[in-house]
Amino acid sequence: MSPEAVVLAVDDEASVLRLIEIELSEQGFHVLKAHNAEEALHISQKTPPDIAVLDILMPGMSGTELIAKLRALRSIPVIFLTGMDKESDKVFGLDLGADDYIVKPFNPEELTARIRAVLRRRASAGPFQRILRAGDLEIDLQRRLVHRAGEPVVLSANEWRLLQALTSSPGRVIQAAELLGKAWGSEYREDTEYLRVWVSRLRRKIEPDVDHPTVILTKPGIGYLLVAEAMTEPT
Repeated sequence: MSPEAVVLAVDDEASVLRLIEIELSEQGFHVLKAHNAEEALHISQKTPPDIAVLDILMPGMSGTELIAKLRALRSIPVIFLTGMDKESDKVFGLDLGADDYIVKPFNPEELTARIRAVLRRRASAGPFQRILRAGDLEIDLQRRLVHRAGEPVVLSANEWRLLQALTSSPGRVIQAAELLGKAWGSEYREDTEYLRVWVSRLRRKIEPDVDHPTVILTKPGIGYLLVAEAMTEPT
């Protein structure tokens, strides 16, 4: 990860933007500030960011609307930084496709650590196109597309997050805690029930027979295994 990664910070509170700017600038990031979604879109068109840190509740367009518009310009990771602290808010934010979710008031050093972690995960995916296949299921990691028997499979952000984590080590059993950390962050590493729920939902969409799964296998007491083979190799 480049120490000069460009971070777009969007918040209608000037004091929050100033705190973000001071912390991230000291850590070697280049910070772009926007006080609303419209300003953020204008800035992003002139200087494409590497990652965005968004408030959710803002005058005019909300952060949940902004995330889609930013990604229409460029596929970038997004962290929500918000005062919405209910667990349902966090689940909703992650399900929209956010890569992480931080509740205000926040520790600036933690924000830096979360940004670096998200950028490392994005960089580890590599620049090459990688396609995995399991029977009639095809997973295109570069374009974030899934097809089964030639038909597109529509996944929610959380379902894609889980599938992407599983594809990090196809053919290898991934421990539940590791899988939770890869998909949702370290704070989820102990939430095995949360993992079971999303594995079940994902299986309903990609398994030929949900009662007898052949793509995502459970290893009791250990974790899960994705049975898939790479169709293209890195160049």
